[in-house]
Amino acid sequence: LSCSTLSSSGGGHHVPSYLTLEQKAAFVFVLLLFIFLALLIVRCFRILLDPYRSMPSSNWTDHTEKDTFDYRIV
Repeated sequence: LSCSTLSSSGGGHHVPSYLTLEQKAAFVFVLLLFIFLALLIVRCFRILLDPYRSMPSSNWTDHTEKDTFDYRIV
């Protein structure tokens, strides 16, 4: 009786009620892993498209200025 009332209540997209608690927990865990994977893929593509934006400018500008100064001395 409770399964039929849950499935006939309508609403948004939900997990079918015939799944056990362990299956529902595994489904939610896999869904969270896919969301995490999607965020990592988006971040990697953003770094690939603009690598210098993610790096602080002080790290590579100071380093290149020191290299050019050392090069001029030699």
